[in-house]
Amino acid sequence: MLNQKQKVFITRKIPDAGIKLLKQAGFQVSVSQVDGVIPRDELLKKVKGVDAILALLTDKMDGELMDAAGKQLEVIANYAVGTDNINLEDAAQRNITITNTPGVLTEAVAELAFALMISVARRIPESDQFTRKGKYKGWAPMMMLGSELHHKILGILGLGRIGSAVAERAFFGFKMKIIYYDVKRNEEFEQKFQAEYRGLPGLLRDADFISIHVPLIPETKHLIGKNEFKIMKKTAYLVNTSRGPVIDEAALVEALKKNRIAGAGLDVYENEPKLTPGLKDLSNVVLTPHTGSATIETRATMSELAAKNIVEVLNGRPALTPVKKP
Repeated sequence: MLNQKQKVFITRKIPDAGIKLLKQAGFQVSVSQVDGVIPRDELLKKVKGVDAILALLTDKMDGELMDAAGKQLEVIANYAVGTDNINLEDAAQRNITITNTPGVLTEAVAELAFALMISVARRIPESDQFTRKGKYKGWAPMMMLGSELHHKILGILGLGRIGSAVAERAFFGFKMKIIYYDVKRNEEFEQKFQAEYRGLPGLLRDADFISIHVPLIPETKHLIGKNEFKIMKKTAYLVNTSRGPVIDEAALVEALKKNRIAGAGLDVYENEPKLTPGLKDLSNVVLTPHTGSATIETRATMSELAAKNIVEVLNGRPALTPVKKP
């Protein structure tokens, strides 16, 4: 039976939908008033005595924090799909349920991935700045030449929901040829999009555009580095909307400077929010501030789903979207 005094701490202001839902469910809800990532020492104090934490991907959730909260802590609802900010083993040892927000941000992230592809290939941000600075003096046949996406080869690196959604846009919208690499083959996907499976070297060698959609785990850190850039076409474009450390950013800067690849579009960074020196100075890279899910509709739905997971667990019911225990 619901205890009216159960406490929920939200580590940063999120859309009101989830906050209202938690309050309507009868919980005592507190939200961090820090305009940014809450400092670690303050976070450890704020979680003391709470039954649930609604955490952001910028919050490190480990055994120290779980113990600081206390044995009554039942659930940590992550306001994200990825859970690389949470020590799942520590949570399992303490019988704490971990949840995430899968599915609801698929379309938004896929849209941004495609927007980055188009932006870097057609040099849209570069053209925008060129025009604003008064450099446009009239049409010219060789001005701001870019690359088309139509009928090009798209390599999907990591075939989850988002990777599939990007492939759908590419295949039906731009008639792109789809190749993909994942830990296992997906014959249904292959049939639907006439896609071909490749090993990682084969995908890097053949793709005109590469879109990354793998989770950040030890095996995927620096999955793309100096050796991988050597394999890629010099005309290839790399897009990352997954997690920054999947790419060796220093190697990427070198590859872009030396034109080993044509360009890149990044929404995530290896040492976020810091950028590797030299990255922001390059004209052949488009940079966005981790806004893959940043639509009004998606962020509100993420807020609701995270809150609903807390409501279910604190009422003794299974979470709607639990993360598997390690």
